[in-house]
Amino acid sequence: MSEELFQLRVWAPYAHRQVEVLTEGKRYPMRPETNDARHSAKTANDPAETANHTAETANHSTKTANHTAETYEPGWWVCETGFPAGTRYQFSLDGGMPLPDPRSRRQPEGAHGPSEIVDTAQFEFSDFAGVDPLGKVFYELHIGTFTPEGTFAAAAEKLPYLRDLGVDVVELLPIQPVPGRWNWGYDGVDLYAVTENYGGPAGFAAFVEAAHQAGLAVCLDVVYNHFGADGNYIGQFGPYFTETHHTPWGAALNFDGPESGPVRRFFIENAVQWARDYRVDMFRLDAVHAIIDDSPRHILAELSDALKAFGKTAGRTIGLIAESDINDPAMVESTARGGYGMDIQWTDDIHHALHVASTGETQGYYADFGEPGALEKALRHVFVHDGVYSTFRKKLWGQPVPETTDSRRFLIYTENHDQVGNRATGDRRTATISPGAAAAADAVAALSPFSYMLFQGQEWAASSPFQFFTDHGPELAPKVVQGRIEEFKDWDWQALTPAVPSPQEESTFYASQLNWEEAERGEHAKYLRITRELLRLRREVPDFANANRADSEIVRLGRAGYYRRGNSYIVFNFVGPATVTLPGTLCLPATVPLPTTDFLAPEPGHDLTEAPTRGADDSAGTESESMEAEREGSGRGEFRHANSGNPGSGHAACGRPGSSHADSNREVLELALAWDKPEIIPIPTTQVTPVTNTGIQGKMVENGPAPNATLPHRPVESGLAATDTDITGWQVHLYRPGFAVFVPARSGRKPMNLGHPR
Repeated sequence: MSEELFQLRVWAPYAHRQVEVLTEGKRYPMRPETNDARHSAKTANDPAETANHTAETANHSTKTANHTAETYEPGWWVCETGFPAGTRYQFSLDGGMPLPDPRSRRQPEGAHGPSEIVDTAQFEFSDFAGVDPLGKVFYELHIGTFTPEGTFAAAAEKLPYLRDLGVDVVELLPIQPVPGRWNWGYDGVDLYAVTENYGGPAGFAAFVEAAHQAGLAVCLDVVYNHFGADGNYIGQFGPYFTETHHTPWGAALNFDGPESGPVRRFFIENAVQWARDYRVDMFRLDAVHAIIDDSPRHILAELSDALKAFGKTAGRTIGLIAESDINDPAMVESTARGGYGMDIQWTDDIHHALHVASTGETQGYYADFGEPGALEKALRHVFVHDGVYSTFRKKLWGQPVPETTDSRRFLIYTENHDQVGNRATGDRRTATISPGAAAAADAVAALSPFSYMLFQGQEWAASSPFQFFTDHGPELAPKVVQGRIEEFKDWDWQALTPAVPSPQEESTFYASQLNWEEAERGEHAKYLRITRELLRLRREVPDFANANRADSEIVRLGRAGYYRRGNSYIVFNFVGPATVTLPGTLCLPATVPLPTTDFLAPEPGHDLTEAPTRGADDSAGTESESMEAEREGSGRGEFRHANSGNPGSGHAACGRPGSSHADSNREVLELALAWDKPEIIPIPTTQVTPVTNTGIQGKMVENGPAPNATLPHRPVESGLAATDTDITGWQVHLYRPGFAVFVPARSGRKPMNLGHPR
């Protein structure tokens, strides 16, 4: 325990006569701070402070426990008495009830109890300079449901697993004290403190250090648009709220009214505290569209500049990620160019477009994303609503994203806490669609040019929902339960689910906890391996690692098609068996019909580049040998020239039979990953005709089957296409929802055995 003493200060302009510190049954008077008499020291919350220590007061005998202001403003009170770390205290304004410190570092007895002085200088951290957030893989988790224990310590044990999965940044839902035993975290009231439910300040510091030791950055979700209702005493101290603006939670925070200066600094210094005292690397700012500020300089821009200045002084990279639904690219424009200065913003439009394409749901705000071309527009131009009419909002919405804006400034996802938890029952996609369809959407998102995020358990298609849970007292609980029911009246969820789970029931919380054992079983284990491989391809394949969204396109008919990234292709199918036609400018590994569901990603311990091959003499093989080869296959098939290929290894020539080499103008691709083994068939000349279906440009076989029909195919022998003319296209047949990824072939890779005729 630190032997140093700490001073207490508080901004309480609503106190007219006196403010007192109450601790251990004693009352210590505070005096109004004046411009002449105020202490000149800075504190742990000062944005200008260094990275590793709080500054001392003028006489170097005490530190300020909770905050200071850089410049004098009326309303500040200071206690001359110093207190040691661990002291529990409250404030009394004008002889009124005991209140927790608005800048409390710890609330050991909950939001309604006394505050406690914390010496954050006692936390030990190694050097970690942070990471550039652009293009990284984020993993969003809720500490309380991520593990059965629901603590920082238990979550820290999973960090090596996340690193090995391919994650770069661990993003935590809010960790501030909340009412009761559990909560999503967005009802916090003590924004400088850490909830005891998870392990308190020391537990969080240890978690951050463990993440850094694992090579992972930590992103903290912070709520700067409202306070929770239960335990909210901050409005008794000063004008933190304004009636000039309103939010979905009531009166807005006072960022632009009279005496708004200390309110603005309250939030800016809060962010700097997390970065300095806990070594947080990034911040996710919740619902910034509800941060209303008509000041000449928006609070977000001021916050960005303060954090960047701190990072520069500390020699660290500090990232800012905004949740915004206003579709304004100025959000990720630098403050020097008049923007808000965010590094990245969450991008719901791409989520919504992928969700509608993969699930077929069109309720509520999904309605506009079922329109023809929505997915194509989202993946190419980011915002679907870029100044066009929104039927959900009933007005024009958004602005277009300039072509020069880096794609990595937009974070996309197929699941997150909002898009799962704000469904009526908190159900995940795989509760209503097949794992293959969900994996196909994940493949499109993970291999896109944008920054990417997974939600806890998504990597193995967790069966547990993520429901809305609270533990409020008897006064607020009925209002929360009724509000949850009212929220879904316009969504017609009654047609899809019998009842909305009560947020106050214990079962709602426990149902939301992850079941880690299932990740090792059946299709959950398959999904996990698929996710790991997708993230590896994202890192290693140049077409997927770059941020060029201009050199990409979606071509689809209905709910099947392909997503081209440079010279690589993601073939996706969201429903039923489907056939997708790829351009004839490609060379692909032709196969025979193989009605198998064998998984193509490697089992643990199998090398992706060392798949078994067969020579011409044993290409026929026995059925048992063929099945064994499939089980051992790596999920990769490589096309080679006819004279270097192996007739029994699943290769096809792109030139005419008898030619000594393939067409040099065609891109040679290999099968890199698939949900199930696809059938790949070359199309002779004149059989491919461009068609238009409901406004979406695509390709299909002339007079041939619809994308969800069974495809008749030309005979093949031992996996070698028996062509008698130029190949003008390739049909990739997926027997059920799933995907297949084709990337440019690399020399020296041993080809995969794609199977033999049955």
